[in-house]
Amino acid sequence: MIGAFAVGKTSLVHRFCKGIFTDRYLTTVGVKIDTAVVDAGGGTVSLILWDLAGEDAFHSVQLSYLSGAHGLVYVVDSTRPGTLEVALGLRRRIEETMGQVPSVILFNKCDLAAEGSEPALAAPEGLPAFRTSAKTGAQVPAAFQALAELTLASPAAQLQRPRN
Repeated sequence: MIGAFAVGKTSLVHRFCKGIFTDRYLTTVGVKIDTAVVDAGGGTVSLILWDLAGEDAFHSVQLSYLSGAHGLVYVVDSTRPGTLEVALGLRRRIEETMGQVPSVILFNKCDLAAEGSEPALAAPEGLPAFRTSAKTGAQVPAAFQALAELTLASPAAQLQRPRN
């Protein structure tokens, strides 16, 4: 889970893993880890979600935390267009360091924008996008389901599957 500060990364994890939402804002320091199990690829997949502290002018995401990641969730605050630029910058840095990693992008806080007033934010081609709300739960399960399926379909996952 990566993106700018206050885009809702922790709230999305809480919604997905625990089915809860709170309006109380707590800044993530470093990394917080949660787990969830989803059905995908004809079986179950255990997701270990690393909720990384957000990136801003004073703090940069530590790419060392991403070493060995099999999938990434870029999170954007749909009411703050500048957070898309942060996510795209992170994606460029990650791809330069790690190459292609299965990923999805979440345009979070879609519940806060009045219909038709949300800034026109577009995902890069080839990056599955979801308009999510940690508050209402809109599209949150679908986004993590898509990530699990993309991860399973990746060449790295094929190498790690046990052989019968």
